[in-house]
Amino acid sequence: MKLYKAILIIALVLIVDQASKVYIKLNYMLRDSRNPIVDWDKFQLLFYENPGAAWGFELPGDYGKMVLTIFRLFAICGIGYWLWKSVKNHSHKILTVCIALIFAGALGNIIDSVFYGVIFSGSTTSVATLFPANGGYGTWFHGEVVDMLYFPLFNGTWPQWVPSVGGQTFTFFNAVFNIADSAISVGVILLILFSKRAFPEK
Repeated sequence: MKLYKAILIIALVLIVDQASKVYIKLNYMLRDSRNPIVDWDKFQLLFYENPGAAWGFELPGDYGKMVLTIFRLFAICGIGYWLWKSVKNHSHKILTVCIALIFAGALGNIIDSVFYGVIFSGSTTSVATLFPANGGYGTWFHGEVVDMLYFPLFNGTWPQWVPSVGGQTFTFFNAVFNIADSAISVGVILLILFSKRAFPEK
């Protein structure tokens, strides 16, 4: 697979990801599942800002966010090198596509973390503005990732015999995510499903 095709995949994912985030940010205040932007039962469009990594993981302390963002930057460099090596070594097309999707998703969320705190005002009490005169809601490397996709497929109750959660209700799937997260997930799932093609035995 040619490098320009991988770059095209990355560019398309980034455009859709950032366009959706900027649109949500400039048109709505924070909205959870009690007051969704769109409610189609099993699909809801929300507006949630994730201060940490995947699944809401957050490092404590004033420098936790900075450490997390720097880690992401190092990770994206490693993924970029992996992508370049796969193209150079003429690896299977599925491997290159998967790495490109993972790279695009990681980069999409890095853009939020690095820039959004500076270029956007807050979304808690009013709709955000771009490049506010009084400065953004945060500083460089301290932006929050915009999430908006929510698929509450079904609700259930844990059996009584399950330790600590028995009898409690739950929602599947209860994660709020974005296009960048989707690209990463699709890339990883395809790598697992087609691992023999992506990593053929010599």
